[in-house]
Amino acid sequence: MHQSRSRLGLAYLLVTALGWGLNWPLIKIILRELPPLFARGSSGMLAALLLAGIALWRGQSLTVPRDSIGRLCFASAVNVFAWMGFATLSMIWLTVAEAALLVYTMPIWATLLSWPLLGTPPSLRGISALVLGIAGIAVLLTGNDVTFGTNKIIGIALALASAILFALGAVTARRPIPLQPIALTAWQVGLGCLPMMLLGLIIEQPHVTLVSDAAWLSMAYMTLIAMGVCYLSWFSTLRALSASAAATGMLLVPVIGILSAAAIIGEPLGWRQIIALVLTLGGVALATSR
Repeated sequence: MHQSRSRLGLAYLLVTALGWGLNWPLIKIILRELPPLFARGSSGMLAALLLAGIALWRGQSLTVPRDSIGRLCFASAVNVFAWMGFATLSMIWLTVAEAALLVYTMPIWATLLSWPLLGTPPSLRGISALVLGIAGIAVLLTGNDVTFGTNKIIGIALALASAILFALGAVTARRPIPLQPIALTAWQVGLGCLPMMLLGLIIEQPHVTLVSDAAWLSMAYMTLIAMGVCYLSWFSTLRALSASAAATGMLLVPVIGILSAAAIIGEPLGWRQIIALVLTLGGVALATSR
């Protein structure tokens, strides 16, 4: 029974990692024709409504306890608005490899933030994780073919802000919000994506009538698969596998994202990207195993 449950959990994990990984190059396709805040925000709002419907269908309550509203809003801000919004914005100026590796350094920053916030100084493992992560990023972002203009620096700052704020949310989430997983995700995605969509409509003023079929199909994938099916498979993964095994398996996401970006949109994949991938994810794996 345990072995079959573990195999099923691994299958769910692979579905999640593949779905989220393939979403990275598709975001690049979307950003060629739609502005980032509107694209991510509107997709997220549709996904939130879909998840809310599934939660109600499965008998999960959407009622938020009054004393949890503040924590829910904070979680939505760091886990969705910052994580998804800043990461998507960064991809205007960064390649998929650059954005994905920077964003997925989140466990390293969580290890560092635990020191001032929780009084847990980084261990030798944590310091090693930081060194490996910084080395990987340095390899990726340095070289004769890399230039650091203002736009590049903005992209790097946004990607790092996405990772650090998500890590802040993870470190400070000491009390769980008393909602079932699908209902909780529906609320977080909805509350995080609503301001993104509104800001996109006001500031970006998207021209949706000029969008190609490829971009609309990518939007449909991001809504239904990346933010719908993959969240459901992720919850199934957590029920079947330990949290540490599931978190370590998520290292597949940037790997799949970088490889699929090379195949789908022709982004460069050479020795620099491969070495950076190994070093950065090695550091993340050390931080995650803690």
